[in-house]
Amino acid sequence: MSTDPPIHRPDPLRAGLRIGGRLAGCALLSVAVASLVLALPPLRRVAGQLDHLNSGWIAAAIALEVASCLGFVVIFRLFFDQVPRGTARELAWAEQGSGALLPGGGVGALAIGGWFLRRTGMSMRSIVDRSSALFFLTSAVNVAALVGAGLWLALGGGRQDDLVGTAIPIVGGLVATATVVALPYLVRRFPERPWPAWLVDVAAGVLRALRSVRRPDWRLLGAFAYLGFDIAALGAAFAAAGRPLAVAPLMLGYLIGYLANLIPIPGGFGVLEGGLAATLIAYGAPAPQAAAAVIVYHAIAFWIPSLGGLIGYALLRRRLGETDGAPAQTGRSGDAGSPLRVAAGTSAL
Repeated sequence: MSTDPPIHRPDPLRAGLRIGGRLAGCALLSVAVASLVLALPPLRRVAGQLDHLNSGWIAAAIALEVASCLGFVVIFRLFFDQVPRGTARELAWAEQGSGALLPGGGVGALAIGGWFLRRTGMSMRSIVDRSSALFFLTSAVNVAALVGAGLWLALGGGRQDDLVGTAIPIVGGLVATATVVALPYLVRRFPERPWPAWLVDVAAGVLRALRSVRRPDWRLLGAFAYLGFDIAALGAAFAAAGRPLAVAPLMLGYLIGYLANLIPIPGGFGVLEGGLAATLIAYGAPAPQAAAAVIVYHAIAFWIPSLGGLIGYALLRRRLGETDGAPAQTGRSGDAGSPLRVAAGTSAL
């Protein structure tokens, strides 16, 4: 019987210092962005917009961002139902904080979450399978929103009649969906090929995500809340700047602009503001209000999950970290062997 390979267990004190260092670095980046806005003459109009923000809408944006984070906690519990409830909630917050702090966002968050999940005794195979399912389901909601917003805009849901601006999101979303959905069927269709073990586990995660949609659970609403409330927080930031934006352009600007976060900058400072503002302006948002709204939104969308993740990390260390010197558990969760893995003839990770 195959066993999981040993994993590196980082020193918790050093990990905590690194997180603190990243928070301090991101705080400095926040100050740098604010200083740039105040210093450059072309950006002073943005500073003027920031001076006249509606505090009620700012409070609404904060509340909506908290609701988005809670939505992730709900959908996380759907795929990691074998983890104790309190531990799962703390893990979900820690993953969100890692995604906000680490370059590469979601990839770093999955790595941090995987390390803590191993500490709970879950097998690496199950972690990859379930993390893939969580990632692909939340991504599928993003793609569905992208295609839906593109169709809405094409049919007159906003002030944009540019064929390219509506066709690219629709075609891109459909191609991405077809590629991901085809992966598990390719693995199962050609079992004789030497598929890498990690790819088989990822394909199994795609199947798990598809099964979760076919057998609805109320926690699936968490995936919609996670995205929807975050977009609504950006919409509230626009309202705070005095220029509410129509729903379809807001969704498209958000979903396409967030691709800038793929650039590995801690916290996405500078690149995310640029990506979001550029796409929102392209879809009709006034430039000064778009820049002001994006700066306010990013501050909220960064600090709420970061601080919540820091609290979740501290609670997890208290819950699991008392055994830092003990060997990690290698017992498997109740997952049976993946049918894709059996079909592909690969061994467990």
